[in-house]
Amino acid sequence: MNDEINGEKKPVLTKSLIILMTIACGVCVANLYYVQPLESQIARAFHVSQNSAGIATMLTQIGYACGILFIVPLGDMCERRSLIMRMLLVVILALVIIAFSPNYLIMVGFMFILGITTAVPQIIVPYAAHLSPPGQQGKVIGDVMSGLLVGILLSRAFSGIVGAAFNWRVVYVLAAIMVGILFIFIARLFPSDRQISESTYTKLLKSIPKLVKTQVSLRESAVNGFFMFGSFTIFWTSLIFLLETPVYNMGTREAGLLGLVGVVGALAAPLIGKVADERGPRFSVGIGVLLSTLAYVCFSIFGYDIWGLIAGAIILDLGNQCGQVSNQARVQLLGDKMRSRNNTVFMFSYFMGGAVGSFLGTLCWQNFKWQGVCAIGIAFQAAAIIAHFIIYRPRKALNV
Repeated sequence: MNDEINGEKKPVLTKSLIILMTIACGVCVANLYYVQPLESQIARAFHVSQNSAGIATMLTQIGYACGILFIVPLGDMCERRSLIMRMLLVVILALVIIAFSPNYLIMVGFMFILGITTAVPQIIVPYAAHLSPPGQQGKVIGDVMSGLLVGILLSRAFSGIVGAAFNWRVVYVLAAIMVGILFIFIARLFPSDRQISESTYTKLLKSIPKLVKTQVSLRESAVNGFFMFGSFTIFWTSLIFLLETPVYNMGTREAGLLGLVGVVGALAAPLIGKVADERGPRFSVGIGVLLSTLAYVCFSIFGYDIWGLIAGAIILDLGNQCGQVSNQARVQLLGDKMRSRNNTVFMFSYFMGGAVGSFLGTLCWQNFKWQGVCAIGIAFQAAAIIAHFIIYRPRKALNV
């Protein structure tokens, strides 16, 4: 059944369709994070340093950022379901090759390719916003984004447990199977949509700098996302190294299980979206910035106590979810015809921040251990505070 709005027939955004979109986001984004609890195993398997293993995480996220930059804009031009299905086929191929890669170079090369084609959620989110009833975009984005964060969190638990029980290669075999199942469901149940733009691919890409130049809210969200997700990945990339020290004497399984505590943030996503609808997305972005900063204060003071790590992880995940859901709500309010391109700008900056955070987190651990990790995390959060509360001051006329 279709709704007709402004002469355009749209598929009805049913609860079952929202659930499918939510699951699709979770299953796809998980591919980016399986590697984090497995870094030590991968380093030993290929006889490389911990820093080299961290590069695999960084390249996956850089690949994701490239996919956002060069593939996601096609969502404003192409039929989305076909685009998503083609990307998923490449994801399956990349996962299989990673699982059976004979050396480190092949593995990291296909980690980069995996990142590029895993950008599927960033096509789904603008489509969900496009189909949302007026005044409910924040809530719908929150619902769909909850799948994104659950995927991030459960991916660490899944890879940690499976990696400890078997090995890191089994994780990627199972991931390929899950994406294959998702492909079948999307092919049968995901709605088709008409081509939105008659523009060419080149014109779409050339229009992106103009969108950045003319939309202050888009620039603000991109800067905020860079630093907040950077601080998020600094912690999660470095965590496994802390847990393996004599302070904890833990390993891959415990690193994965610790990720489960952040489910609190995922469960709060629909509520965050509702607050963004009622109070304005910028308000909840500010809450996210303060929560993430508080998390690093907790890590700095209580990081060598397990309860301090758990409390900080919960606060950090909740803060990051506040920031991402609210920033994406802001971006999606900027216009219907450029939803995918606006989302491209925000998420490209977001995951470039994640890639930089992954690299710096591992680098600071190798040179300065846990206090170095906390210091760089606090530096990222200080930049987020300055950007949100000083450089980009609240605009009373339009609180988006």
